[in-house]
Amino acid sequence: MKDFETRLKRLEELAETTKDQDLPLEEAISVFEEGIKLSKSLRKELEKIQGKVEILLGSAEEGASAHRKDFDTETKN
Repeated sequence: MKDFETRLKRLEELAETTKDQDLPLEEAISVFEEGIKLSKSLRKELEKIQGKVEILLGSAEEGASAHRKDFDTETKN
């Protein structure tokens, strides 16, 4: 996760850099390009993390559902 945080911090730095009105055009384009690449890689990683969370939540929900069935069976007897 540290790598993610490092890349996110770099993206924030690049965003601040683009606000510099004295930034030469070539450098601005380079900064923009690096920012786009970072943004895409961070988005992919977030999507992967989101998928894992959804799987975990689905597993937790299935487990809770099974426990509810067990509880219902026990209380009926």
